[in-house]
Amino acid sequence: MKIRVRYFASLREIVGQGEEWLTLADNARVADVRTLLQERDPRLQPIMDRSLNALNHRYVSAETLLHEGDELVFIPPTGGGC
Repeated sequence: MKIRVRYFASLREIVGQGEEWLTLADNARVADVRTLLQERDPRLQPIMDRSLNALNHRYVSAETLLHEGDELVFIPPTGGGC
């Protein structure tokens, strides 16, 4: 499946783009995307550890399952995260 990931504030600065599409396994969860992004760029970890997850404009837990076409946003502390 493909999902859209949007980046804001310090996450956007590190990643170097505002959004991207990721191809994931059908049973992927928010936690899987967090892990994927942190493995791809370890500089994200301290920010991701304090960021909230928003899926299709709703706050969700890391265990939430993803579906085709979902929009996932990680909200860093400067953008309202904890």
